[in-house]
Amino acid sequence: MVKRVTTGAHYGLRDWLAQRVTAVVMVIFILCLVTALLISPPHDDNALKAMFSNQWMRIASFLFLVSLFWHAWVGMRNILMDYIHTTSIRLTLQVLVILSLLFYTIWSVEILWNL
Repeated sequence: MVKRVTTGAHYGLRDWLAQRVTAVVMVIFILCLVTALLISPPHDDNALKAMFSNQWMRIASFLFLVSLFWHAWVGMRNILMDYIHTTSIRLTLQVLVILSLLFYTIWSVEILWNL
């Protein structure tokens, strides 16, 4: 009997699933947005602003953006782990990516709820 010893952080399945779930959320949002724009195309800036002032549209947009940022984090983390072998540089870049994505999330909330 062979005893398999595994090491590492075991991110594989969780990250794979996160990428798929966030991609599905983004596709659903884009399809809904395209459908809404085809049914009632905004003719000016005020109509577009009115469309995004609905609470459901703000929440859907925020879910889309959070999914996008999470999707980006998983991809960037995998890229950095695969191609940056110096631990200090990789950690610094990962922290910078995390901070920028957190900044974008906060900025998204500010944009969506200060229309």
